[in-house]
Amino acid sequence: MNKNSFSPALRFNSVCSRRNALCLGAAIAISAMLPLNLFAAGAKHTVVVWSEGTANVDPSSKNVYPDDINTAIAEGLKPLEADGWEIVKASLNDPDQGISDELLKRTDVLIWWGHKKHGQVKDELVDKIEKRVKEDGMGFIGTHSAHFSKALKRLLGTRCSWREYVADGTSAEIIVKEPDHPICKGVKNFKLPKIERYGEPFAVPQPESVPLEGIYTKPDGTTENARMGLCWTVGKGRVFYFTPGHETYNDYYKPEVRQIFVNAVKWAAPQSKS
Repeated sequence: MNKNSFSPALRFNSVCSRRNALCLGAAIAISAMLPLNLFAAGAKHTVVVWSEGTANVDPSSKNVYPDDINTAIAEGLKPLEADGWEIVKASLNDPDQGISDELLKRTDVLIWWGHKKHGQVKDELVDKIEKRVKEDGMGFIGTHSAHFSKALKRLLGTRCSWREYVADGTSAEIIVKEPDHPICKGVKNFKLPKIERYGEPFAVPQPESVPLEGIYTKPDGTTENARMGLCWTVGKGRVFYFTPGHETYNDYYKPEVRQIFVNAVKWAAPQSKS
């Protein structure tokens, strides 16, 4: 049987099949040439968890955070993946100090933990972070000793210092002061058996809200109040500071703390994309 003996319908289907195969092959060839990060960039949101890379090196903390603090925080953010979030870990020890221009451009929320190496962060990077927050609405979350980070001090425009810093076996109860605040969703009061006490006053601008407060109980039984979670709007961006998170305590593994960070990321995300 020669090809002319096929019915018109069969010849038509054969042509369409060949065309579809050609189109599919071309699509596969093109996709193979595209950079992989183009597909990653399709995520709805990106949160970057940055730390300076010291917690997993210091003998006093490496048993608590063997893969550094950014890993512990990032693990707690996994529930965000179901909502289309990409979670990226970054460190001061990485190229571009962990935050390239390309990564910063697609970052919706930047979480920052630093302690001993604040001075090593380049001013050029701080300039870019400030611009992304103030002009583009990127969210910024600082935690514990990141109060002294260049980025938080630049954003808030103050010294960001506390009256004192004491690690003497003090414990704390974290109090949900504003239960209707998005950062407090699903969070109840909870206790931290040990905390590095940061004594008020805290040299920062008046926050627009303080959804979390705390009560320190010192070894001698006396108590002291302090703010534990503070919120500001800086330019077009939202900023949240969370007081707990000393590198020798396992705060970032606690379910209540992880819920606070998940909530804070959602709250801090640019409103046009949330």
